[in-house]
Amino acid sequence: MLLRMTQGADVDSTVRLRIRGLRRARGWSLDNLADRASLSASTLSRIETGHRRIGLDQLTALARALGTTLDELVESPDHDDVVIRPHRNEQRGTTTWLVNQGPGPRGVTVAKMRITQHVSAQGPDELDVHPGRDWFTVLSGTVVLLLGERRITIEAGQAAEFSTMTPHGFRARRGPAVILCILDRDGERSHVHDGN
Repeated sequence: MLLRMTQGADVDSTVRLRIRGLRRARGWSLDNLADRASLSASTLSRIETGHRRIGLDQLTALARALGTTLDELVESPDHDDVVIRPHRNEQRGTTTWLVNQGPGPRGVTVAKMRITQHVSAQGPDELDVHPGRDWFTVLSGTVVLLLGERRITIEAGQAAEFSTMTPHGFRARRGPAVILCILDRDGERSHVHDGN
């Protein structure tokens, strides 16, 4: 029973902090938000400070006024691990950090990737093929994009976007390179999870 009461108090406190934080982020005074939510400024002040219980009708009005959903306003704080740990693939010479936890809009994943494997001078490089499209920008170093028979050099500050149905791979040129990439589900599976 005490655990449930503590969890409820934590959520209540979090909701109050979210209301105040969203209001301040928009640069609104108590009066501004109170007007938008059809509440008095004193009622809103007491809600934010915890001196008044929040009614469902008030929460709904505040969520609408703040441009968020009721679900987002009251969702339980997630205390899962917030550290983004690297996925290392020694065979491919990559270390990848998934920037978004779980698929983002339209199922895409944003990842930062450090590439240490260099372009092979002898023999063919192993290339991937999968449905979809990849996009990346080079943050540091130089990347050689192997795209079919082509070798395209992409410098820091440049970006590339291509169909992943074309055999492709990333290699570093003259030292490690770091890219920020947007991958669809098939791209994430191919570039991040295979071989791990």
